[in-house]
Amino acid sequence: MAKGDDLARIVNGCKNSDAECFSQIVDIYSSRCYGYFYRLTCNTDISDELLSELFVKLVKKIGSYKGGSFDGWLFKIANNIFHDYLRAKQRRKKMMEVLMTRREDIEEVLESKRSEGEVSDRLQVKLARLDADTRELIMLRFYSQLSLKEIAHMRSEPIGTTLSKLHRGLKRLRELIGC
Repeated sequence: MAKGDDLARIVNGCKNSDAECFSQIVDIYSSRCYGYFYRLTCNTDISDELLSELFVKLVKKIGSYKGGSFDGWLFKIANNIFHDYLRAKQRRKKMMEVLMTRREDIEEVLESKRSEGEVSDRLQVKLARLDADTRELIMLRFYSQLSLKEIAHMRSEPIGTTLSKLHRGLKRLRELIGC
């Protein structure tokens, strides 16, 4: 993983439309970003699609990066892409009038996906039972390895609020797991 001056050099190369630098950014961030999307969607195809969209947006928006945490800036874009996906998914759901309202129905779908290989472990099933905001916060902090400061800045909320939400989310996850 590139750090400090090396990352700054790569980002500046991207701003100057250097294809090699864009390739290096993809190499550096693709696995972390894919993991972030996969943990939120539990679907490899959707994760691949969102990852592709992220790097297309990166090419378009690299000029708007003004410094600071590149990780935070990139995951802010990833976060926005995920929320756009959720909004589109909700619109499709309403159009098809397929509303799943009972938790038992959701768990049944998750268990069937598990048998199909979509959900890989017990933790993933429990994460899926959390609300989308809490699940996203946990993924940003622990899977995407963003600092609390970066997450708070990305979410435009005080760091104490972010910490409190994360603490409550982890407590709820522990209850679901039975720890």
